Amino acid sequence: MIETNGLPVDKSEILFLYESSYSVPNGDPFTSEQRYDEETKKVLVSDVRIKRFIRDYFDELGKVVYVIDRRTNVEGEKGSGSELRINELERLFKDNAGDESATTKAKGKSKGGNALGLMQQCIDVRLFGGISTKVGDAVNLTGPVQFALLNPSLNKVDLRMHQNTSVFSSSEEKSRGAIGTTTVVPYSLNQIHGWINPYSAKHTKLKQDDVTEMFRALWASINNANTRSKSNQNSLLLLQIVYADANKKLYGVDRLIKLNAEKQEEQIRSSDDYTLDFSKLKEMIDKFEGVKQVNFYTESPDVRKEIEGANKFSPMELL
Repeated sequence: MIETNGLPVDKSEILFLYESSYSVPNGDPFTSEQRYDEETKKVLVSDVRIKRFIRDYFDELGKVVYVIDRRTNVEGEKGSGSELRINELERLFKDNAGDESATTKAKGKSKGGNALGLMQQCIDVRLFGGISTKVGDAVNLTGPVQFALLNPSLNKVDLRMHQNTSVFSSSEEKSRGAIGTTTVVPYSLNQIHGWINPYSAKHTKLKQDDVTEMFRALWASINNANTRSKSNQNSLLLLQIVYADANKKLYGVDRLIKLNAEKQEEQIRSSDDYTLDFSKLKEMIDKFEGVKQVNFYTESPDVRKEIEGANKFSPMELL
């Protein structure tokens, strides 16, 4: 990649399509039910869910991630969650550096200390930003990579009620297992819309290699998910629309791919039941001089046939 006006990465937009079958792509934390738009009948997937997929994948690979569930704090240590994480990173990098201090190891200190430098060594901070509330060492970084707050599916969906029983009782007073009810998605083609801001990338120290690693994690994390509600999902298509000018963009990128089906959308149960129409997307990209290229990755022969060879479209080396 050639740097543009001294920016570390190109400005770009992301479209990522993955399918879910009889699963719960993104449950609401309060109700545990699938996020859903009652008016449009579209399944919704949040940006937090997508970032969680990516972070968990990085963590499994042994990469240093700032936002994680587990902690290895010193007994009796007090502070906010982010403050304790900064303390944990100080110990981590000090141990890795031998006699070299964490302050020296973490280049680019903030005004009050070394939290900024420590955070910039975490790949999820370089991608998504982060905060430190450590006293005297506060940091607030806006991430250059963001996803839409809520991402609607391309197809309409009728949710299905599902009941299950558990072997364990819900309390010691009860002798039998509990019965639970939830809603599942028979099939949805989820479209995730994201973007990469090169100006924010300067502050988090984002590198092009980080972007490549994120794409790899996004694709693989969906395919590798093995929890009860997420296991039946498949990555279908990843598009990166790269702009030649960091101050220009296409209008309505997330509305340019159309799903066509002979049956009602609510009756779709697999990718065999529909086709994807990329004609509007290809037309807009072909006409807009501000698009430098479109990188794509897919393992679907049908999808590849529709976009391969189109003007400015180029296969992406991902896996």
